[in-house]
Amino acid sequence: MTRTIWLASYPKSGNTWFRMLVANLSATDKPVDINNLRGSGGIASARGPFDYLTLIDSSLLTHDEIDCLRPRVHEELASCAQDDDYDKPEDIPPVRFVKVHDAYALTPKGEPLLAGRRGADGVILIVRDPRDVAPSFASHQRMSVDNAIAIMINKKRKSGRSRSLGEQLRQKVGCWKSHVASWLEQGDIPVHLIRYEDMKRDTIGTFRRALDFAGLLAGEEEIARAVAFADFGELRRQERDKGFCEAPQRPGGLFFRRGEVGAWRDELTAEQVARIEEAHGPTMRRLGYQLAAETLLARTG
Repeated sequence: MTRTIWLASYPKSGNTWFRMLVANLSATDKPVDINNLRGSGGIASARGPFDYLTLIDSSLLTHDEIDCLRPRVHEELASCAQDDDYDKPEDIPPVRFVKVHDAYALTPKGEPLLAGRRGADGVILIVRDPRDVAPSFASHQRMSVDNAIAIMINKKRKSGRSRSLGEQLRQKVGCWKSHVASWLEQGDIPVHLIRYEDMKRDTIGTFRRALDFAGLLAGEEEIARAVAFADFGELRRQERDKGFCEAPQRPGGLFFRRGEVGAWRDELTAEQVARIEEAHGPTMRRLGYQLAAETLLARTG
């Protein structure tokens, strides 16, 4: 039976890169097209599967009405191993990886929004230093870094639309620290934690351990080839040459921007760093991110 694994992350934390790695496991002589992610079950908030399985136009429902139905949809998708394109059974991979930006949240009826253990067999939680998330998120949303930081601090943040023109349902994202905590502290399904920084430092080892958790068998040669084919330079080249369907819809807007670890040091002001660390400091320490304020204190102490 096909296993369903959530790929959960706060936006701009490396989720798409991981999906590119998975897609390239099946590549042989050249990287896969970044606009054709094989082995991917799309995103959990997509309207298409919801409307298809409920036989309801979700634009006619309120956000809360949609949330109350979402657990049933995710249960059905998991039990049928059916992805967003409604593939035939023979086309479905042994593990269904589904992108999720929702935090682990409950419906108005008190049910897990994503159906808990009935919706997935496990979750790979991808986290990234929020100081690097902020400028990347700002660029993606075409807003100032200060506004991006404010959004990342907003505990009640929700995104997406359920109306006629939106492709995604409302997502319960929350602030950066509450998003991370919601997945780490839930007890419904097993969690495998990945730091973006570790993916950059040891891509092969980090990816292999994640695949082992997911129960997807892959040889060393396959993994090494997938890592090479999903190199950040290759992803940027493809986006530059033919565009990327998930990129910001504006002239010159790039999805694969810098992808560096610690780029915040030359992109954020001291005041912006302080705001992020004040809001998320305990969670950052929990994940092994050293605070700039503590580093400075250690040097001067």
